[in-house]
Amino acid sequence: MLFLPKCFLPCSQVLESMALEEDLKAVEEEITKTKYNKATEGHLGRLKAKLSRLREEMQKKASAKSGGEGFAVKKSGDASVVLLGFPSVGKSTLLNSLTGTKSAVASYEFTTLDVVPGTLEYKGATIQILDVPGVLKGAASGRGRGKEVLAVVRNADLVLIMLDVFQLVHYDVLLEELFAAGIRVDSRPPEITIRKKARGGIIVSSTVGVGLEDDTIKSIMGEYRIHNANIVIRENINIDQLIDAILGNRKYIPSIVVINKIDLADEYTLRDCKKKFPDALLISADKKTHIDELKELFYQKLGFIRIYLKPQGQPPDMDEPLIVRSGSTIGDICDKLHRDFRKRFRYSLVWGDSAKHKGQHVGVDHMLYDNDILTIILRK
Repeated sequence: MLFLPKCFLPCSQVLESMALEEDLKAVEEEITKTKYNKATEGHLGRLKAKLSRLREEMQKKASAKSGGEGFAVKKSGDASVVLLGFPSVGKSTLLNSLTGTKSAVASYEFTTLDVVPGTLEYKGATIQILDVPGVLKGAASGRGRGKEVLAVVRNADLVLIMLDVFQLVHYDVLLEELFAAGIRVDSRPPEITIRKKARGGIIVSSTVGVGLEDDTIKSIMGEYRIHNANIVIRENINIDQLIDAILGNRKYIPSIVVINKIDLADEYTLRDCKKKFPDALLISADKKTHIDELKELFYQKLGFIRIYLKPQGQPPDMDEPLIVRSGSTIGDICDKLHRDFRKRFRYSLVWGDSAKHKGQHVGVDHMLYDNDILTIILRK
């Protein structure tokens, strides 16, 4: 019988990880060197698919090694927001200014070593704010606990991308890390349907003009060992969107860009910020400048709506609305009010913009609008 040294398995895993990293770097370099045109489209498609596949493999191995990804964060409130940025950008100070939570604040890097939650109460909404450790270039590959941080972002309802007024170049780095971690900010899933089948090859049909050639689509599918499928494309897509549709595990999250420390900047620097990021909110977390505007931005970006509950046979309570997210159904309201309400649900009456007429009888799947008045009738 052959006895292997105890270090054999760990060493083999290390070598395998190193090989994966080398393959990944080689693919990244080839993508950088290859200019995009119709002649190189198929080649670039295969390279990007391979790059995405290698990243998936690395993330799975890192997750298995660490026993899972992410900090232990329990979501609470009506929605959650993650403060994302480089170390020392001022996230902890901002959390303190928004919520009064005492997060460690210092002038040196990596002050926050764990997730620090805070709660913001605004216009009846309860918003969970999460201060996570600062990220660096390479975070998606595990640098500086980056995988754990980005795993928290994946579970959030909104990501606040925080920049130092003197380090605007960090924005592109943060977007690259989010993208590498499978997080797509301010976008939606591509309108692509992929149905695998046993035989018949790859059949591509579309309802609009598609920029990608069929051969490119087939080569990308082949990289994921999908050789038989019906693909229906309903919008003009690029290579990255096709890969996202194949994997089906991307996270689509809205974002806010905030530029901090404006109290330390001169007029020229501030003009430059406004020119490069016209939609960003310029703040001073330390001086609490524009913090109220940020709270309102949270409320609007998270898409909160107000629902007024009306007990049967009584007037509605117009003083304390129920705060829910846009797109919520009556079933969601039932779940929010009591765990048994959905099971006991009979019907509802709705007054407001979502109703065809006053007091319309609707079911559990009816979608509500802002300022609707709702009566829920339950089985006894």
